[in-house]
Amino acid sequence: MAVIIEGQSRRIGLALSGGGFRAAAFHLGMFRKLHQLKLLQAVDLLSCVSGGSIAGATLAINWSQGLDRALSMLETYLSTKSIAVGSVLGGILDPFESRLDKLAETYDRDLFGGQKLEALESGPRIYLNATNLATGNMFFFVAGGGAHAKAEMGEHELGVVQASNFPISRAVAASSAFPPVFGPLRLDPDVYPPAQAVGYVTLTDGGVYDNLGVNPGLRVDHNNLSYLITSDGGKPFANTAEPTESGAVVLKAALDIMMEQIRGLQFDRMQHRHMAGRGPKPLWFSIDSRVGAASASDATFASAIGTNLKRLSKDEMELLQRHGGALVESRLTQYAPELLRIA
Repeated sequence: MAVIIEGQSRRIGLALSGGGFRAAAFHLGMFRKLHQLKLLQAVDLLSCVSGGSIAGATLAINWSQGLDRALSMLETYLSTKSIAVGSVLGGILDPFESRLDKLAETYDRDLFGGQKLEALESGPRIYLNATNLATGNMFFFVAGGGAHAKAEMGEHELGVVQASNFPISRAVAASSAFPPVFGPLRLDPDVYPPAQAVGYVTLTDGGVYDNLGVNPGLRVDHNNLSYLITSDGGKPFANTAEPTESGAVVLKAALDIMMEQIRGLQFDRMQHRHMAGRGPKPLWFSIDSRVGAASASDATFASAIGTNLKRLSKDEMELLQRHGGALVESRLTQYAPELLRIA
């Protein structure tokens, strides 16, 4: 799927952040703009976290059915479904299924129809990233990239195993299981054999480790990207004139500050890797970005939308898609105009 620039093959990757349905709709706006520019079909890699996994997996599973259909399905899903409340209550009332089981069931019912990772074969290589609570590492489910590419799951410390028959819905659920609303996904050694080294592993939201999803995109040995477009639809840290004085609220504020620090470090990491000749050219934008926005107020209003898994209104969908599309076009125009000449 690579593009040819000045006679040389160039590979494009997309990193899709977490941030619930808001982030998914923001990414959808980017998808639509890239499709308009004839670049979406040239994407080689999707690296997804949480809400980004919803968007990326929906695009990838419908890739062979046509990109217009895939984008329409994602838009319909985000504007008609609300799953958070029902999944939580179901998990409380049903002693035989966890909240995460309920979450995976909703994904299967509305998006994936019980299909396994092997069904992603025809689309670009896709990473659905989670966080391993047993080791503190990023844990990934990876598939797609053609008939000769393997579907796998694992991490760098415990190891990677074949995973062609692992359900897409459970991989996306693990990636989007933001605590404490959803409990983690448990993998015993019969499902993930390397887990025997620690007894078993539990996987939670990928945003705990890296809410931008950039790590797979920086793996030159595996993915060798030329460009990494990073769409950050997560929650930016908000300045406040009345910082908390409550001990009970300090923990949440501290976590928000740590997430903001990690976000900044990842942006710097992408830039320095590229400058050192050890990483792709980074093009990134965040939902609170004003530079390149279609309207001066879009960044403010888009950032104010909640990062949950609840249905988005027509106005919210239009705003988020407009904002995501405008920002990616702005970054391409400024930092990678050679890609625009392909269209």
